Amino acid sequence: SAAVAGESSTATWTVVWTDLLTACDLYRAKAYKVDAVPNTTDQFFAYIAYDIDLFEEGSIANLTASIIGNVFGFKAVKALRLEDMRLPVAYLKTFQGPATGIIVERERMDKFGRPFLGATVKPKLGLSGKNYGRVVYEGLKGGLDFLKDDENINSQPFMRWKERYLYSMEGVNRSIAASGEVKGHYLNVTSATMEDMYERA
Repeated sequence: SAAVAGESSTATWTVVWTDLLTACDLYRAKAYKVDAVPNTTDQFFAYIAYDIDLFEEGSIANLTASIIGNVFGFKAVKALRLEDMRLPVAYLKTFQGPATGIIVERERMDKFGRPFLGATVKPKLGLSGKNYGRVVYEGLKGGLDFLKDDENINSQPFMRWKERYLYSMEGVNRSIAASGEVKGHYLNVTSATMEDMYERA
């Protein structure tokens, strides 16, 4: 547990003179408790505490890279699983959250008093734009409130972004006309450049 704590904070695989340039002991994570997993002989819960100054305020990317990051490829442990994270309220307050939340989504979708029903388009890769739009239409017409692109879908040769956008929106509009309900589709706008992402969004 001490090795995992070190690897996920200030330690490295070898001794380096640059450790003398910083307050490594102050910032090093501390393994403060180890409990055996009930009914096992070789599994343990390790409790590790981190100094709050190790994390950039409001950055989920920094938090996950620090806590999870390369420690899961760390050869000193045979297996590792993150069970829980407890974060100080002061740190949590630095996360602004999404620009909109469930209330705004309910207002946009005109859906109240019940859970949203959504799904991801499958198969996630290989559909043409026309067939992708058909899946969107059939899913929404069949009762879904929304569908979403899989994170693997961007603008591949079998279905370019603009084609997917046009056919998906056609499917959304047709399902609205057929059902009389507000429907939606969440499109993945990630791209190789920020300019392309802005244009898609």
